[in-house]
Amino acid sequence: MAETIQEQLVKYLTDAHSIEVQALAQLEKAPEIAGDPELARAFEEHRRETEGHEQVVRDLLDARDASPSALKALVMAAGGKGFILFARLQPDTPGKLTAHAHAYEALEEASYELLGRVADRAGQSDAAATAGRIRDDERRMAERLAENFDRAVEASLRDVGPDDLDKRLNKYLAEAHAIEAQAIELLDKGPSIVKDPELGRLFEEHLAETREHQELVKARLDARGGNTSALKDAAMRLGALNWGGFFAAHPDTPGKLAAFAYAFEHLEIAAYEELTRVAERAVDLETAQAVERILLQEREAANRISGAFDRAVDASLEAVGVA
Repeated sequence: MAETIQEQLVKYLTDAHSIEVQALAQLEKAPEIAGDPELARAFEEHRRETEGHEQVVRDLLDARDASPSALKALVMAAGGKGFILFARLQPDTPGKLTAHAHAYEALEEASYELLGRVADRAGQSDAAATAGRIRDDERRMAERLAENFDRAVEASLRDVGPDDLDKRLNKYLAEAHAIEAQAIELLDKGPSIVKDPELGRLFEEHLAETREHQELVKARLDARGGNTSALKDAAMRLGALNWGGFFAAHPDTPGKLAAFAYAFEHLEIAAYEELTRVAERAVDLETAQAVERILLQEREAANRISGAFDRAVDASLEAVGVA
């Protein structure tokens, strides 16, 4: 447990560095599998930007007589390479890559937002200013990826014939159902993990919406004669339980959980943005309209979470005994 806010700031910087290491592991190979020249260019340009981020965070640690965590960096790099392998093995690699990258940028944005607020409280203007600059870079990359959802879907469906488009749409719906299964597990356990009434209320409110989202997706699958994937749903629920254990093991749980929840909302936003485009190509306007309703609530949930970042920082510092 940190004894001072300066020590807690160093921990946030160490976490930020490990996140950049994972980002670099992903961005190293992302241009090769992007499936579209504009997407590839975006990933390549952001790789160079991310190299600068990693160095700046390393310099901030060095200025505080601290160093990156070799273990965290190793684990995060392995995770980044693992995702690239997963994306490469999917039939819709460009879509999976873009959706995940969009969510990862949101994770970085939230992490630097929280880091900047801790730095402000610690009176460390250099760290606060750097966190703000990097946060803005990550936000711009997320926006750039969002502008290219059309390209990601086009690249994913390039080799899909008209007769197979309906099957692919059912697959996207089944994956959305599985994502909602993970969201339900996380949101259900969130209040007890975060142990903060204000943040807990946010999770409870969105849990009700998320159950409705899953029912809407299931209804569209039923109407189309498709099926949910019990295996994918179970795997995603298990993943949520593992994440729950991770958060419960960290004393600054409120901040970490808020950042992850913000990123998860953006994973859902990206997944539904792509699903909408697939539904439109399959001329299934009912599915497209249902997804648009879900998207509106996912965006509102992301905004509510970001609006609670100050509370998340306060709760995190209280949890580690920092006044």
